[in-house]
Amino acid sequence: MRAALRAFGELSITAGVIILLFCAYLLWGTGAYTDRQQTVLREQLLKEFAAKEPAKLTRIRLGGAMALLRIPRFGRDYRYAVVEGVGSEELRMGPGHYPGSAMPGKVGNFVLSGHRTTYAAPFSRLDELRRGDDIVVDAREARYTYRVTGKRVVEPTEVGVIAPVPGKPGSKPTDALITLSTCHPEYSAAQRLIVFGELDRSEDRRR
Repeated sequence: MRAALRAFGELSITAGVIILLFCAYLLWGTGAYTDRQQTVLREQLLKEFAAKEPAKLTRIRLGGAMALLRIPRFGRDYRYAVVEGVGSEELRMGPGHYPGSAMPGKVGNFVLSGHRTTYAAPFSRLDELRRGDDIVVDAREARYTYRVTGKRVVEPTEVGVIAPVPGKPGSKPTDALITLSTCHPEYSAAQRLIVFGELDRSEDRRR
């Protein structure tokens, strides 16, 4: 009996260590992958921004960098290259743009999704945003600054929040909007935290 208990105890300790190592990998190891991807993507975008005639933003391949996201409330160092697509592979690289939703600065809903706890957790502090906060999107042709208008926690099935007019599927949009989406609560995918914003101003890069 003692031998069996000892063996069970040793197995439990080993299993616990494995679980802790796996959790550490999810929280920090995955972030290293995203950081490497982001370094390449940001450099690519900054080179394009510096060009005398920045290319107009049209269709982008899945996984391709399309814009640079900055949120002043999160500090000067908060900068993420936004990639096209919201599949698992794209979101490992950084915040993703929902294909088919509006492009930056355009009429409609520019919808972004991002991880909250793994893969550098770009949207980990989304709950800290307040009405009136800036969300800055640097695209190839212009810098667009959105202003936060509100936030909600919704069920995963409530897809109307990413419609061209959030909450009004089928309605024709007349304003340039932004929607940020992430899992809620932290370490769970039971619900979604949604932040809404509207375009406040834009600065043309080609001037």
